[in-house]
Amino acid sequence: MSLQSYCQETELQPINADSAEVLVFQARREHRNVISSDKIWSLPRLESPAMKHLRLFSSNALIVSALLFAASEIKLDPLPAPLSNNAVAQVKSRGALYIFSMMGIGPKKTWDAISNAAYVLDPDTAKWSEMRSVPGTAGRIAAVAAGAREHVFLFGGYVVDGQGGETTVHDLNVYEPLTDRWFRGADLPVAVDDSVAGVYRDRYIYLVSGWSKNDAVRDVQLYDAEKNKWSQATPIPGTPVFGHAGGLTGDTIVYVDGAYKNSASDRPKYVVSDECWMGKIDHHDVTKIQWSKLPPHPGSARYRIGAGGSEKDQMVYFSGGSTTAYNFNGIGYDGQPAEPSAITFAFNLKGDKWETINPETPNPTMDHRGLLVLSDALVLIGGMEKGQQVTARITTLPKRPTPK
Repeated sequence: MSLQSYCQETELQPINADSAEVLVFQARREHRNVISSDKIWSLPRLESPAMKHLRLFSSNALIVSALLFAASEIKLDPLPAPLSNNAVAQVKSRGALYIFSMMGIGPKKTWDAISNAAYVLDPDTAKWSEMRSVPGTAGRIAAVAAGAREHVFLFGGYVVDGQGGETTVHDLNVYEPLTDRWFRGADLPVAVDDSVAGVYRDRYIYLVSGWSKNDAVRDVQLYDAEKNKWSQATPIPGTPVFGHAGGLTGDTIVYVDGAYKNSASDRPKYVVSDECWMGKIDHHDVTKIQWSKLPPHPGSARYRIGAGGSEKDQMVYFSGGSTTAYNFNGIGYDGQPAEPSAITFAFNLKGDKWETINPETPNPTMDHRGLLVLSDALVLIGGMEKGQQVTARITTLPKRPTPK
């Protein structure tokens, strides 16, 4: 049954729209918008049977969430399957916080180990549940996700064929947790993978640099989640990179490192960048960003660090990654196995300085597409451990320096 037929059979009334191509993903308290090919339909915001485990009818889930995420010593259940290079996001909905892991690569680290599976961590039970898979015939890696307007937005990434060919995609997939539905958003103007995403005002999502087709790009692509429209923001002035890491806090983007083509030699094909940049978003014109170079961060330059920002803390946090740029199997472009770095650090926006949180983080990981910041802990989901071992482990780390 088509979505339009469903709406007609349930006697829903169409809403006028300025354009038949407009998609509305705005979450509302009493209704949601459902998209058909020619109209926007309104229906009560009801939870699907598949997502009844996400219900929150009392403050109990908030209490459970606080207990779960109050201390870094708390161990969260591992993912249902080991995954690395998986997109991660967190979404607040009806007072509860949900954590998502989407796609990624499994322990074989081959093209056919790439998954389109998706999982959600329920704050009621502290357990992972499988949700509707990401649309598409093939899974992706190096996608990036962001939570905004009570939805999950999943951008780009690349697919790998049986001959090892890699194709970067333009896809934007939008997930509505309360109905367990995926929608297709407007395609990325420039297909990218291994990009950095950040959310501004719970509406605008910035994609900073990343790999596209034959090289990394300077583009900063700006997605308006309210209007489902793209525009171009001020490009980065530094070296175009992929596999870099960063976050957006308040009106400030911070990103570091990544990899770029080695123009000085054929081997290795790609090398790690040590550039660190900060971008200030113009409050009156969200397409304008004032970029400035930051001093080097603590530790060596790295590739595929886990990173994420916190408005409450006014910090952007970084952990893990590898000093070696590598392919999806964890083997460096120089032919040497990549290993994870143990340092966890942050950029303090209030103090305008770098801070080392832990120079010897236990059991470090690499190959991340993000780091989630909770009230009292940093969370890394999956990744690669020592020896390029893909893990299902959920790593919780303290947000403050370890006492000596």
